Amino acid sequence: MNVAEWILVVILSLTLFIFLIIGIILMVKLLGVADEAKRVVIKSQDIAENANGVVSNVRGMTSIGGVVQTFVDKYVEPKFKEKKSTAKKEEK
Repeated sequence: MNVAEWILVVILSLTLFIFLIIGIILMVKLLGVADEAKRVVIKSQDIAENANGVVSNVRGMTSIGGVVQTFVDKYVEPKFKEKKSTAKKEEK
């Protein structure tokens, strides 16, 4: 082989080696980012659940919210349970 061919082979080999190293480092970083994103999603779900609890507590404290909650508990839910039980009996 000529000297020029060896120089081209060395340049191409070094370039491929550098891209391989950069690719490996980038892949490791992306896996870390994906893990961090998973933790953020889990934490945001916990925050959303806590916010729902706070909203239900505030709704129960307000005068209209308490009346509506009492109405739903006493009248609406029993009717839904009644309809579900009759629908299950008809299916059998």
